[in-house]
Amino acid sequence: MSSPDLPELPGVLSADDIAQSARYLLHSQTPDGAIPWFPGGHLDPWDHVECAMALSATGHTAAARDAYRWLADRQSADGSWPAKIRQNRVAEPVREANHAAYPAVGVWHHLLVTGDEDFALRMWPMVRRGIDFALGLRTDRGEVQWARDPGGAPGDHALLTACASIHHALRCASALGDRLGRPQPDWELAAAQLGHLVAEHESLFADRSRYSMDWYYPILGGAVRGTAAKERIDTRWDAFVVPGLGIRCVGDQPWVTGAETSELVLALAAMGETDLGTRLLADIQHLRDPDDGAYWTGYQFKEDVLWPVERSTWTAAAVILAADALCGATPGAGVFADAPEAATAPPYPDTCGCAALVR
Repeated sequence: MSSPDLPELPGVLSADDIAQSARYLLHSQTPDGAIPWFPGGHLDPWDHVECAMALSATGHTAAARDAYRWLADRQSADGSWPAKIRQNRVAEPVREANHAAYPAVGVWHHLLVTGDEDFALRMWPMVRRGIDFALGLRTDRGEVQWARDPGGAPGDHALLTACASIHHALRCASALGDRLGRPQPDWELAAAQLGHLVAEHESLFADRSRYSMDWYYPILGGAVRGTAAKERIDTRWDAFVVPGLGIRCVGDQPWVTGAETSELVLALAAMGETDLGTRLLADIQHLRDPDDGAYWTGYQFKEDVLWPVERSTWTAAAVILAADALCGATPGAGVFADAPEAATAPPYPDTCGCAALVR
């Protein structure tokens, strides 16, 4: 039966459709709480959290709590996780900053949806250690290097998409700390400085402009808003958007993906562009498997084939979260749009080297 509390977009996705997709996530979750990319597959911490958020948004809060507990139980002492885990074994030992920071977004979202401060308090040590790991990769200027290798050496570059997401995580972590009586003013300042770099100094980051995520993530992560956000969307819309199909993952490849399209929808919702976002979410319903509500990861439209041949949990999760952001069904619907503004950092010419960067 459909529920008025579930996200719903008339003509695009019914509440029953959303409930069916949520059941696919439940079917994919293992008894210990892990949510792999697909049943029997591997997982990464970031996408695991995204799936947990979708479970919270669809009322499966016990399953979401299991997912966060699984994550907390497997956190390394330094606050990180391996980049890839397969059946509770390390498959890729590199530890990414963005993965470590993102649980803050999930726990904050779960608290917004449920109001369960006791659970948030139990997850607070995990959030704190994850944020500390990410900030341990921060440069003097304020950007965050992408990862540490198994020996502990930091990566030699920062990624725009990852830093935009870390900016969002810092804002959510700060809001969570305030709500739980554990304010973290240093995190607020770090968010302000990082957000400034994401918004104003894209040249500092490794050039991955071929990828659509670098186009919309500065908006999705909250660093770019208002007129600047609209200008950013307009500038590369034609490079990435394929009318009727979704958006390209890579600008020069004939391949549209459901998760990237849904994340762009989240960015558009944060800008107030809900009609445009709804049309885009409708465009990717050709990826939906009507039998169980799962979504194929992508479609190669030149060859007319679904590719890769997988139905990724995180694609279904992104669709659910995008639908919620558009219709506002849950108290967590605004987690990508309404995160508290970061504190004001000291004058930037002294803290990030603007004078040296803009020349």
